[in-house]
Order: sequence, then C-alpha cells, then structure tokens
Amino acid sequence: MKVLVIGGGAREHALCRSLSQDPVVTELHCAPGNAGIAQVATVHPVDQLDGAAVTALARELGAELVVVGPEAPLVAGVSDAVRAAGIPVFGPSGEAALLEGSKAFAKDVMAGANVPTARSYVCRTPEEAAEALDAFGAPYVVKDDGLAAGKGVVVTSDLAEALAHAASCEQVVIEEYLDGPEVSLFAITDGTTVLPLVPAQDFKRALDGDQGPNTGGMGAYSPLPWAPEGLVDEVLETVLQPTVDELRRRGTPFSGLLYAGLALTSRGTRVIEFNARFGDPETQVVLARLRTPLAGVLLASANGTLGELEPLRWDEGAAVTVVVASEGYPAAPRTGDPIEGLAEAEAEGAFVLHAGTEEGPGGSVLSAGGRVLSVTATGADLAAARELAYRGVARIALKGGQHRTDIALKAAGQ
Repeated sequence: MKVLVIGGGAREHALCRSLSQDPVVTELHCAPGNAGIAQVATVHPVDQLDGAAVTALARELGAELVVVGPEAPLVAGVSDAVRAAGIPVFGPSGEAALLEGSKAFAKDVMAGANVPTARSYVCRTPEEAAEALDAFGAPYVVKDDGLAAGKGVVVTSDLAEALAHAASCEQVVIEEYLDGPEVSLFAITDGTTVLPLVPAQDFKRALDGDQGPNTGGMGAYSPLPWAPEGLVDEVLETVLQPTVDELRRRGTPFSGLLYAGLALTSRGTRVIEFNARFGDPETQVVLARLRTPLAGVLLASANGTLGELEPLRWDEGAAVTVVVASEGYPAAPRTGDPIEGLAEAEAEGAFVLHAGTEEGPGGSVLSAGGRVLSVTATGADLAAARELAYRGVARIALKGGQHRTDIALKAAGQ
C-alpha cells in the first residue's frame, strides 16, 4: 500500500513511524513533513489547507490511503476533496470536523446525543460573557469557539483575565469548571463502528506542577494505573458511540479519529471537549503501545469495514513522552537554533519524534517551532519508560530549550 500522510508535527512523525514499520506499506510519503519525518518517509512541499493541491499530490504519487493529521486541514475540507477523487482517506469531512472546529457545534451534538458534559453558555458579546462568568463563578473556563491550536482555553480564578480572553474571541463558550483528573481517549471510527484505543494523559501547562501558561501539551503517558476499571467501556457506551450515532443521524457521518477529552469528576465522567484527529502528544505514547499494524486499521476506517477487524493488540508495558520546547514557548517561541544530541538520545533507548524542526546546512537539524521534539520511550512500567525518556532528553542540546521534569512522575509512584 502507498500511503500519504498530511502534516508536519510530532503527531505525524508518530503516525509515519508506525506506518513505516507496517509490512503492507510499500511507499510512505508525507507533506510537508519535517526533518525527522524525512528519515522514514519521502517528504513533499504542499499547502496542507488546499484540498485540490493535496488531491493532486495524492494522485501523482498513486496514494492508496491519505491520512490527514492536523485539525486545520480537516476543518478546511481537505478530506472531502480527496474522498471526492475516489481515494480512501482517514479523516472526517469538513462538516463532521466542526465537532472540533466549533465548541458550540460540539455542545449541540452532545445535547442531541445525551452525552454528559459541562453546563455552558455560548457568548457573542462582552455583556453576555460577563453574565455567564457571574452565573458560574470561579474558577472560570473560557473557550474560543474556533480552532486555536490547543491554546484557546483559559482556566483562571482571575475575572479580568477571563473577561479579556472572552473579549479577544469572536464567539466563546463559557462553562462550569469540571473537577477531577483528565483523560484523553481516542477512538477510530468508520461512522458506525467505534474502536476505542488505550487511554492516555497529557500535561497542558508549561511548567512543573501544572503551573504556567496553557500549551499544546508538554508530555504524556499511557497506561493510567489510577483510572477506574471499566472506564473505556463506559466512555464507549455513554460518549463515543452516541456521538457517532448522532452525527450519522444528522447526515454528517464522522469517520476517522474521534478524540474525547474527559474529566473524571466527583459527579461522574464528563466530556471537556472533542477533537477530530489524533491528539499531540498523546498519539506518541498510544501508538508506541499499539502492536496491531496501523495501515490496515486506518484503511478500514476509510472504507467502512472497521467492524470486520480483529481486536487490537497492545503492549502490556508503558510509554512516556517528554516534549522539548523552544525558548519563549508558548508566547514567543525562538526558532532557527541547531539541535544536537539526537543520535545520543536514541542510543539511550528513547526514540525522538520531531515536532517543529527543519533541515539546516550540512545535514544539521534546526528548531522551527514552539514544540520542537517529543522524546518517547517504552518500558515494562511507567517508571522504566520515564527513566529512558528523561535519559534521552538529557542528551539533547537546544539553546534555551525547556521541558517539564514531572511527566508521569506521580503515576509512576515516584
């Protein structure tokens, strides 16, 4: 099978790494890719938001499966263009991707599907926002209705900060605060069958102890030893399957990756948000544990044959990923700095997935984004995986680079 992956971050590097290890994949391409992806796939320049350009590239390459990684191309309808050309594509239609592209749309779908979530108001004016914030009280949860690369949510006890964020957005969803630990659960679906993956947890705040600004994610781990027994079955029954059924009922069937961000509250499991694609950095640890070859699973989603697959096989051990970010991330990331120690990190037993990198002169690798690398490792348990991941991080040299030191620390019992 010839596969084309769209995107250029660590999520796409994780997808490409898994696909490159699948014996049925004879050719692997990625557009636009990055310096790390170029080691496992042939990279091509493309405007990933241009459905016609992506379709033309897929045709030129003879791609038999296109995998759309990021949310922006999905919301822009890139999957629709590829699908219209008769090429199997993993990723929802632009209309179905509004589940991530609009928080208000997602709330409406959840209401129709009777999915448990936070009470909320959709606000379009500062007056409406002030009224909603007053109704819920602190801590305040203010979400930009549209796409914001994982950084459109403000959770704060500072009313002025909450009002300022609301004022900076065209439309916001203001919610009640959900207590309890958070869980990320991915599911692959063909619009009817829903196949949940293993749960993971990510770390959104920039600094240790969940301090500092919100980011796109500074690390993740799987499994979750503290998660209640039967959580995946419960979420499949009360969240994932009802959502997929509701979207199909509305005439906007969802096929691809449905990501449920969950809070395990004192009043039960609640949905914080939906995403319409693999999450970053959770994908790095989930795919590190997947033993079933990936290409056939993604193709079954694209072709509507997911129900015919055998159950997925998983590594019983653990995986941990630690994000190395550039100086100034998330506010003003510094770029263009050389990255050294990549081979040494892998020699320690980790593998390095590139997020924001580009090739420099003489085969060097330069930083090209806020989140630069995801250093990932597997082990018999979280403590072992964590030790290998941090050994790898210690080998990497990036001027002003930053990372959290407490990824999976509590879960590993350390």
